[in-house]
Amino acid sequence: MLAVAPLGPAPGAVLAALESALADAFRLPVHRLASIPEPGQAFDPGRGQWSSTAFLQVLLGRVPPRPTRLLGVTERDLFVPVLTFVFGQAQLRGRVAVLSLARLRPEFHGLPGSPAALARRAAVEAVHEVGHLFGLVHCPDRRCPMSLSIDLADLDGKAATPCPACRLLLEEGGEMHPPGARTEGDRP
Repeated sequence: MLAVAPLGPAPGAVLAALESALADAFRLPVHRLASIPEPGQAFDPGRGQWSSTAFLQVLLGRVPPRPTRLLGVTERDLFVPVLTFVFGQAQLRGRVAVLSLARLRPEFHGLPGSPAALARRAAVEAVHEVGHLFGLVHCPDRRCPMSLSIDLADLDGKAATPCPACRLLLEEGGEMHPPGARTEGDRP
């Protein structure tokens, strides 16, 4: 099971779009949790941005017992110290990830707003970050959501569905089937 929680305010339509993409990509139920307060200590006034690792720490304390993974969604512009910005960050094979909507918005880049573009980008990036939670690393297939995105052109070229190679890795990981589900080759 997967859970999604806004960290502060987040548009409901965008949350719905990324929840649908996550359910399709991972074939698991996705539940929305109540909003989690933003970690005030995450703001770095020198950068004018928010530390993604501080968001991950807050999320770790909020993972419900039932969902196996939790994705937090924020409007804040995120960073890690060695990079100018991040679209999101996840614990590889961990329990939490965070996604920033800030730079996914066309208006952040001086362009007219587009709810459809924001929802699509958020869906693709959500699949990317949650893929890391399931152990996927960056994929060489540029259309796969698991490929590295360093700008919006990269992100806009991706589909929200894992490529066949990543799909196989997910299914072989053993976590993609709900408890009690049978897979091909299982005996009754």
